[in-house]
Amino acid sequence: MNHFTKLPAVLLLADGTVFYGKAAGKIGTTTGEICFNTGMTGYQEIFTDPSYFGQIMVATNAHIGNYGIATEEVESGNIQIAGLVCKNYNIAYSRKQANESIQDYFQEQNIVGISDVDTRQIVRHIRDKGAMNAIISSEILDLDELKAKLAEAPDMDGLELSSQVSTKETYTFGDENAAYRVAVLDLGVKKNILRNFDDRDVYAKVYPAKTTFEEMEKDFAPSGYFISNGPGDPAAMPYAIDTVKKILETDKPMFGICLGHQLLALANDIPTQKMFNGHRGLNHPVKNVIINHCEVTSQNHGFGVVQEAVRASDKVEITHVNLNDQSIEGIRVKNKNAFSVQYHPESSPGPHDSRYLFDDFIGMMKK
Repeated sequence: MNHFTKLPAVLLLADGTVFYGKAAGKIGTTTGEICFNTGMTGYQEIFTDPSYFGQIMVATNAHIGNYGIATEEVESGNIQIAGLVCKNYNIAYSRKQANESIQDYFQEQNIVGISDVDTRQIVRHIRDKGAMNAIISSEILDLDELKAKLAEAPDMDGLELSSQVSTKETYTFGDENAAYRVAVLDLGVKKNILRNFDDRDVYAKVYPAKTTFEEMEKDFAPSGYFISNGPGDPAAMPYAIDTVKKILETDKPMFGICLGHQLLALANDIPTQKMFNGHRGLNHPVKNVIINHCEVTSQNHGFGVVQEAVRASDKVEITHVNLNDQSIEGIRVKNKNAFSVQYHPESSPGPHDSRYLFDDFIGMMKK
């Protein structure tokens, strides 16, 4: 199997920067928006997070694959990233719980990657130049041909992706006799969010992205609504903004995470924007300004709410602020049972500092 790592591969960025390395995963070609994650662990959860759909992931940790792949440590049914860039691609692994190597996993799921590149240099480049499209290939090494293929890749700005990763059929999660019933609008929901609900006596019913409020209400009569994380541009999702507005009209408890946070802002006339560089990692400090408390958070987003518009709004109040760049990390709607955060309190992977937000949502439904 090791001969796969010895084949040459190339990474070409939209600004013309080129990196040469070795093939990882399937031999092939892939395009996507390049981004980096600063987490030191949890690569499998990152690969399978639907919010990364359409993105080429640069791992900042030096070793990827070293603890193998364990079947139960997935956040969705398959790998969601468009490709992987890493320094050391470890096919050999050491962990009793692992079922297979990263190479077998990537080959099964047709994932193309590149290793043996200077990831620190790549991250610094993206950090300075901003998010951009990229192409990885281990079958085409001609730069002119790669440039032509890269030019065809769609721009993330204005791209609606949630309907592509959402469930096609409704399904339930948890105990039917649980105390609370939550309708989950699946825009790319992570499994650990559903596990957090199940741990808190919630029976969840998960609906495809384009399900209307009326359908969910009639079908399930939930105690509350959850608007999930997901990929793509929130401003390109009028169907979801409309659903959020209708939930707000009923004043049923509503909780949004990541993309759900951006949609709650848009439903309150607060615009969103593509970030120069998104937040991706397990170590982002956020301050809860309501209780004057700092939490270390898990994050994954390339879009954000426009800070000035939130501060000027008379419809929402700020609950959380990012301590690195002062971006808005949480809001709640005035005189409504609705709140959201930009980060991932289910923390898979990551610290558990923010799991109290699930309890806050339960408290809202209890009332």
